[in-house]
Amino acid sequence: LMDEVLNFIRRAREAGGEYARLGSQMYSFLEVLSREATATSRAVLVVALPMSEYEMTPEDEADFQRLNKVLDRLSRPALLSEGPEIAEIVRRRLFENVGDPKEIRRTARAYAEWLQAHRTQMPEWFPVDQADKLFEATYPFHPTVLSVFERKWQSLPRFQRTRGILRLLALWVSRVYQEAYQEGGRDPLITLGSAPLADRDFRAAVFEQLGEDRLEAAILSDIAGEEAHAVRLDAEAPESIRSARLHQKVAAAVFFESSGGQARNEATLPEIRLAVGGPGLDIGNIETALDDLVRTCYYLHPRGTAYWISHRPNLNKILADRRATLSGPQAEEDIRERVRQVIREAFRAGPPLERRYFPESPGDVPDAPTLTLVILAPEHGYENAQREKTRRLVLDMIQNYGGRGRTYKSGLIFAVAEGSAQLLDEEAKTLLALESLEDPAERERLRLEDPQLRELKEKKRRTEQNLKEGVWRAYRRVLLLGEDNDLREVDLGLLHPSAAESLAGLIVSRLKQEGLVEEAISPDFLVRNWPPALEEWSTRAVRDAFFASPKFPRLLNPEVLKETIARGVREGKFGYVARAYGGYRGEVAFDDPGFRGEDVELSDDVVLIPGDKARALKAGRKPAPEEPVPSSRVAEGPAIAPPVDKSEPVPAASIPVACRRLSWEGDLPVQKWHQFYMKVLTHFATDPSLRLRVRFEVAPEGGLPANLVEEIQAALRELGLDAGAIQAKEDT
Repeated sequence: LMDEVLNFIRRAREAGGEYARLGSQMYSFLEVLSREATATSRAVLVVALPMSEYEMTPEDEADFQRLNKVLDRLSRPALLSEGPEIAEIVRRRLFENVGDPKEIRRTARAYAEWLQAHRTQMPEWFPVDQADKLFEATYPFHPTVLSVFERKWQSLPRFQRTRGILRLLALWVSRVYQEAYQEGGRDPLITLGSAPLADRDFRAAVFEQLGEDRLEAAILSDIAGEEAHAVRLDAEAPESIRSARLHQKVAAAVFFESSGGQARNEATLPEIRLAVGGPGLDIGNIETALDDLVRTCYYLHPRGTAYWISHRPNLNKILADRRATLSGPQAEEDIRERVRQVIREAFRAGPPLERRYFPESPGDVPDAPTLTLVILAPEHGYENAQREKTRRLVLDMIQNYGGRGRTYKSGLIFAVAEGSAQLLDEEAKTLLALESLEDPAERERLRLEDPQLRELKEKKRRTEQNLKEGVWRAYRRVLLLGEDNDLREVDLGLLHPSAAESLAGLIVSRLKQEGLVEEAISPDFLVRNWPPALEEWSTRAVRDAFFASPKFPRLLNPEVLKETIARGVREGKFGYVARAYGGYRGEVAFDDPGFRGEDVELSDDVVLIPGDKARALKAGRKPAPEEPVPSSRVAEGPAIAPPVDKSEPVPAASIPVACRRLSWEGDLPVQKWHQFYMKVLTHFATDPSLRLRVRFEVAPEGGLPANLVEEIQAALRELGLDAGAIQAKEDT
């Protein structure tokens, strides 16, 4: 047996002089010796030569080629060890005693039975039927610990099959033994997942075999550092995964099976199952751990059911770095606006009710007789820490408006988020970071490959969906004024975008089920809830009651009251008549089959009167004289009553005709507007020929706030007038 022949020749060459001739004589000696060994029947000459060019200088390589030429004529190359022989060599070199043979057979049998139960999920190259013998032969190592170097690592240029691997395995055994002694945990076998990658000396030995140390960051970031993703995931995992340290084992197995990411070798899912699985482990947990690692690690790359760890960062790392740049006031504003944009989209579709987004004070919500859905910003949440503060804000908006009491308290419905403001911000931040990576210049700078671009597109789609679903999960709480004048809560439960077209539609649907919102109302309801103190009830006050009093249901569309009133008139429930100075003007509508909703006007000057009184007026009987009743609009603040005139109305036929047309134009002091209406226009309030054209202009020194302009526009729309005709100028 001749070992280290090349080293002998090298030393002789480097010594020079007389020793240099020894190197030359060595070639002649080997040539003669090899011929003699060939001619002898009971002699074998074994010459060991190095296999790695990294161990040779150029002079060594020349000597190596010369030696090969001398020996190749008569020699036959042979591997000194392979398969089970390697395992036996390793055991003899590292262990004095590997343990009780019965315990070894019991362990091997347990692993073999587990593999046979999951044989369809194992790699095809592994002999499942001979698993028990293979596990006995490699004990205390898992077969993959030894085979991975033969299957994959030996292709690396710096790989050493003997000394290097023995040194690596010696460190491995030492650290695993120390950890088991210190931590009290004992695995049945030394597996790829038990590799002590957290140990600096062990990592150095690994990098020596890999031929480089660029994977240091990947190991510390994803697998074995104090803050590594796999370590954190194990700490947060359920007990079945945490106790097995499954995330760390899977990540380490991927590292070894993918040859450290060299030459794009991959760890297939069956290989990972084989390396990590064992008795008592739910095989599905391995895929769960893999999914967690793919979602969070910075250097783990997936491709279908294959994985590898590389020194190049994956999209998670690139995205995390980009997210870190999104800081400062402008970035926070961009994030907030993106969240609010998604919230608006979630509430936009659905029923035709007024929507007010993200008010901060009572003045931001108009006081109008209409159903208004007020969507509070996520910052005004309803979780325990903020609940009381949010309740006070909502009550303030319900009770007040512009320095006075709010009239239409019952018309406000509040959608409030609960416990998801920070999560929504995080998703929006991720989405903005992903969108920034779509820029072609950024793609080129980061050298994103096609798989990463596809992953970027898919991750953006999932993030958009997560943000949308997050909004639906957050806005599960509805607040409105209850009959006791306190806040009433409606919990919508767990929500998902598939539940309805929009959050607004879902909220209205739920409130309909609760009887808090109605699409229509019957005339009998008006009769039952007629205010006892009123002999006549203005149509405007009827409408206002549905948005001012929580005892009345909220109407989705106040215009449906016109049909309710018309139906009541047709059925003889009550009468409909115009109120004028000193009495009524025109004919009372009562029990009229031709009366329609378009004939109804919601005004202070048109009233409903009880059926018996309407019947008497229609029959021509004079009702008992009474004081004219002021406007009964449900509001906070005094209503202005029309002047009382107890004289008998003069029949129109007895008035002599003075002209056929009457008009007037001039400047009218604001203070006299009401008197002008009561003393002049009421004479013609029910005359279809009356035409009014109004022009007003106002320019306060301090300007007009936006909410006031919106309120004026809402009031014009309420009156059926063209709100778009308003000319709001910013110049002075």
